[in-house]
Amino acid sequence: QVQLVESGGGLVQAGGSLRLSCTASGRFFSANTVGWYRQAPGKQRELVAILTRDYSANYTDSVKGRFTISRDNAKNMVYLQMNSLKPEDTAVYYCNRVYFGQNVWGQGTQVTVSS
Repeated sequence: QVQLVESGGGLVQAGGSLRLSCTASGRFFSANTVGWYRQAPGKQRELVAILTRDYSANYTDSVKGRFTISRDNAKNMVYLQMNSLKPEDTAVYYCNRVYFGQNVWGQGTQVTVSS
């Protein structure tokens, strides 16, 4: 069974940092593209960052230079290091894995940035 479980969200002041973690179950993790998405209240879910099997990373413009996505294939883990957080980063953050063409999602973790 392919599952994703996020952790690491919380409340932080503007300018602070958080590190999100995502634990993946199931085989072939190292072959999959992984990513982080977020959804703020009243808005659509948006891509934050993706990381391919070849460690090619892409970020949405609003987080470039502040967020870093990484993976540890030996542990089936995906991380999102978030620095210089802003109130507009407040959202539920979801881990994503593209498993043989199918999107697999975690349950989400809340990140709240106070001004």
